[in-house]
Amino acid sequence: MRVRQLIKSDLHRYHGKTDAKSFVKAFFLIEGFRYMFFFRLHKGAAAPFRILLRLILRHYSYKYGFQIPHTTKVGYGLYIGHFGTIVINGNAQLGNNVNLSPGVVIGQSSRGRLMGVPVVGNRVWIGSNAIIVGKINIGDNVMIAPGAYVNRDIPANSLVMGNPAVIYEGKDVEGYICNEWGL
Repeated sequence: MRVRQLIKSDLHRYHGKTDAKSFVKAFFLIEGFRYMFFFRLHKGAAAPFRILLRLILRHYSYKYGFQIPHTTKVGYGLYIGHFGTIVINGNAQLGNNVNLSPGVVIGQSSRGRLMGVPVVGNRVWIGSNAIIVGKINIGDNVMIAPGAYVNRDIPANSLVMGNPAVIYEGKDVEGYICNEWGL
């Protein structure tokens, strides 16, 4: 997907539309959109501009507390719900139409059988202060409740709560992903 389409997909997640007025409003008023705007530009920029865009990303990373390295693979339609610390390992992968809340950590496990980083599927809602670690797969259509600690694979169409994580399979998680971007 081209950079312009990725930016439009992120914008659509906030306002449900992609017109110029929505862009200006989101760019100046929504920290998560502004960060992802420069993140997306960096991914598609030519070499000389990448350095400048990486500096801008670093500035906004310090300002907003978002640590989403430029190496992170992020699908279309990322929604960062509110201003606040979000830490994602640079090798992690996020699917399409993912929601991130303040305090989310998606990190690496450095030892043991789960050594590695998570792969997050499509249409995943991750609540505040949720921690996702290790070489695990989060299926599509999953809701991870606030405060959950997830260090094992989560099947599609599930609700995850608690520390340690308790999985409720086959739960309807409709309505948590608003303004979904579709191709």
